[in-house]
Amino acid sequence: MNAARETPPPAVFVRYWAAAAISSFGTAVTTVAMPVLVVQLLGASAFEVGMVNAAQFIPYALLGVIAGVYTDRWRRRPILVWASVGRALSLGAIPVLWLCGILEVWMLVAALLLFGSFSVFGFAAAQSLLPRLVARGDLLRANVRLDQTDAAAQTMGPSIGGGLVGLLGAPIALIVDAVSYLVDAALNATLRVDEERQGERPRGVGAEIREGLAWTYRHPTLGPLTLSTHVWFIANGAAMTVLSLLALRELGFSPFTFGLLLTVFGVASLIGASCAAVITTRVGAGRAIIGARAMYPVAWLLVAVAPAAPGGTVALFVALMLQGLAMGTENSPEQMLWQTLTPDRLLGRTNATRRAGNRTLAACGALVAGGAAGLVGERPALVGIAVIFAVAAAIAAFSPLRVSENRSPGPEEERRPPG
Repeated sequence: MNAARETPPPAVFVRYWAAAAISSFGTAVTTVAMPVLVVQLLGASAFEVGMVNAAQFIPYALLGVIAGVYTDRWRRRPILVWASVGRALSLGAIPVLWLCGILEVWMLVAALLLFGSFSVFGFAAAQSLLPRLVARGDLLRANVRLDQTDAAAQTMGPSIGGGLVGLLGAPIALIVDAVSYLVDAALNATLRVDEERQGERPRGVGAEIREGLAWTYRHPTLGPLTLSTHVWFIANGAAMTVLSLLALRELGFSPFTFGLLLTVFGVASLIGASCAAVITTRVGAGRAIIGARAMYPVAWLLVAVAPAAPGGTVALFVALMLQGLAMGTENSPEQMLWQTLTPDRLLGRTNATRRAGNRTLAACGALVAGGAAGLVGERPALVGIAVIFAVAAAIAAFSPLRVSENRSPGPEEERRPPG
């Protein structure tokens, strides 16, 4: 059983944490550089912006559940290492193509499709490896530390990214993210962790996929959480697409101002992540998630009215602050619920399955939002986005999630499928 496994020394988690921090800072730079590259340098249409945003998510639909099966079959550390190397190479191809003077939108889409394919395996392995690095009772704290670091990257990274984009140009700034993935791979390659596989021999891929799907969608607590999160990703994929168009085109933000907007989001995320453990301990993981999800519709209604409001820019900054607080607060309890209620032998499949659904729906949201913004304008599209966020919150609120507790499954629960 998993309980017989020795917990690695704290230094192992610290190395894993450092790797995650470095790649998070690189990603924060790309968060500024990519929209500037697509919208301002390549002059993409609204639909093309949606297509670029969708590209890195599409591989989750094609590979997600398969990646989960092999993440449960293979050792997770090597998967994590090689996925980071692949992401570095695919992202690094973009500035090379730009310097050669041949970069076009379709080439960017192709590079991001490759990037997303490596990410499918990387994220499944990363989320499934963490319970091997810390004791289950420490998972909430470990997830909080990771979220705080990611939020700190979102705080400082966009400002740095905006400065780098202004100084070097958006394509060259992407090199920072590519290098961060190489450092991430080097650090994770040195992890020493017990990954011996115990229990049943692998069955057919189809049977293992069905087992992962059953746990993900039929579990009384995790099933509604999955559905709510799927709807949330539709809204968020749409929201990020329309936000870049609104800020960079209608409001005329410079790369630095756009980076500052994302910095405010990062500061709020850091505050939310820092409060997540206290909130979760006091009200429970389910209520913490529900409360956070109720904040998103308010935030995006503020974004919708920002262009017409006298202090529109201020309203936009306040909205992104609310978004950051909500995301920072809810992520740690959500990850902790999945990692404590799911047995280790299923973690790869459940992580990959729900991420496949999340990212696929985010891609759909991005594509639909790009088309909707072009047809009806950004503000009506944003009102629709706020409604979808409200639906996600309602699904969570009217489910067993509101009474979920912070606990690990017993031996009988680990063996028994849900439903």
